[in-house]
Amino acid sequence: MSQITKIALEQSLKKLLKNKPLDKITISDITEDCGISRMTFYYHFKDIYDLLEWSFSKDADTILKGKKSYQTWQDGLLVVFLSLRENADFTRNVYSSMSRDVLERFLYKLTKNLLLDVVKEESAGLVVKDEDQEFIADFYKYAFVGILLDWIRFGMKDEPQFMVKKLGMMLEGTFRRSLENLSLGKD
Repeated sequence: MSQITKIALEQSLKKLLKNKPLDKITISDITEDCGISRMTFYYHFKDIYDLLEWSFSKDADTILKGKKSYQTWQDGLLVVFLSLRENADFTRNVYSSMSRDVLERFLYKLTKNLLLDVVKEESAGLVVKDEDQEFIADFYKYAFVGILLDWIRFGMKDEPQFMVKKLGMMLEGTFRRSLENLSLGKD
């Protein structure tokens, strides 16, 4: 029952976010929409941002499933773009609210999760410190999220397939090259 309640609250929040920014939505709006008491809301979440982060985290688990290797990272990134576009009103209203950092943190966590697996896979046969692998994943994470945020800010007009293809062409071989440059066997 607990999971069903959380999902009902999530669905109400997403429904409300189609029409107004996050900072204009109250807990009462959410609980009235799904017919749940405020006490029940607070049993599951401390505030709206907690609900939003839970929702993002839950979605992240399904978005990247099986798409975190060097061969599939472009598929993973494409799914992120498509998911944001599919939920365009939701995405825009979270992005344009005062709590845009919740969206940014979600995107950073999601892309880091994707990229760290790619970096670890590409480091096969090299001796690269864990912190250097983290550094490389962070570098690409900031690039990817910057592109995603600009794409959202400018209305999500460019086709995700085109953007991911362009990124793939630009980054071909750079993960491995970065790892080779930071490997311990390098002078």
